[in-house]
Amino acid sequence: KKKKKKKAAGAGAAAAGGEGASGSAGATAAAAAPKKASVAAVKQTNPPSIPMHTMFPTRNFPVGQETLYKDDTTRNKSEAQSREQLAEDQIRDLRQAAEAHRQTRAYVQSWVKPGMPMTEIAERLEACSRALIGEQGLERGLGFPTGLSLNHCAAHWTPNKGDTTVLQADDVLKIDFGTHVNGHIIDSAWTVAFNPRYDNLLKAVKAATETGIREAGIDARLNEIGAAIQETMESHEIELNGKTYTVRSIRNLNGHSIGPYRIHGGKSVPIVRGGEGARMEEGELYAIETFGSTGRALVHEDMECSHYGRSFDVDHAPLRTQGAKQLFATIKKNFGTLPFCNRWLDRLGESRYLLSLKQLCEAGLVTAYPPLCDIKGSYTAQYEHTILLRPTCKEVLSRGDDY
Repeated sequence: KKKKKKKAAGAGAAAAGGEGASGSAGATAAAAAPKKASVAAVKQTNPPSIPMHTMFPTRNFPVGQETLYKDDTTRNKSEAQSREQLAEDQIRDLRQAAEAHRQTRAYVQSWVKPGMPMTEIAERLEACSRALIGEQGLERGLGFPTGLSLNHCAAHWTPNKGDTTVLQADDVLKIDFGTHVNGHIIDSAWTVAFNPRYDNLLKAVKAATETGIREAGIDARLNEIGAAIQETMESHEIELNGKTYTVRSIRNLNGHSIGPYRIHGGKSVPIVRGGEGARMEEGELYAIETFGSTGRALVHEDMECSHYGRSFDVDHAPLRTQGAKQLFATIKKNFGTLPFCNRWLDRLGESRYLLSLKQLCEAGLVTAYPPLCDIKGSYTAQYEHTILLRPTCKEVLSRGDDY
């Protein structure tokens, strides 16, 4: 695995400017002028425990990677700057969530290793993330359950209570977690592989995600982004057990727009050719994520479900039991329209809730999101960043020194 370990306290150095940050976001494309760095009010502990709003009390959070749009010369910069000022609070919220994500994942990268129970990985990651985001009701917290999908499973797996799965040296692990401030969500993921034989798989997917980020922008067509991603992805090969595989884009997975308290905001960013020709628009927030596979490159629902989410457009439905009514009230109070998992219900003290949860799903009040898997024996990888199409430039909010 080609990742440089670093102390969590220095994770903010990947972003340009902000209190406690220095340097640039590692941009290779044309970037806006870096912001002047200032000193953090408080130095991060090791292990990290100080929330971002304490480290950066003036809300001058590190800025992500800023890249000019391809047609930047045609834009009225004065008007663009005026429009951007109207979104300043949202941008600061997103940068706060992004810095919490960077510092949390730097901490995780320092200790995740074979032999660890998946439940321990999930709970240690989430404990750190809750601390650094300064979890407070629906104002600040986790954006969605921590995905720890292994090998042929590409997405939506997190351990349920009693799970005994242990991370193995030959596993390919996708770590996908989110943070939010006032419902403004950062969604970012990376892949961990301890065996170097998977390096080309990770390299392909990482390059494909970077292609998606490069092609994204105001007025960019979603189907053209998908075509570019697929071309990059499938230019890579990997040899496993004497057989050569083309790394293929998983055709029924995609990136997506993000709305306030809504992880899937309505628009999809394909990672293969085809699809609609809708355009990206100014002010939109996107999760640019790609998935590569050595298998069929087509996922299906499999294994025990752990991820759920309240239906965004349905708030009332007849329920047969008092238990289901009480569970729905708990979900609304603690998660709103953000996704949740069984472990989080356990954490709230809920018990014997599975029949009530099933009833909520049958009533359309809650949607189940089972794990998404390719064929057994295949391997999948994922990389993901959150980008904001600001009026003046494109900002890769979750960019770090690691990816």
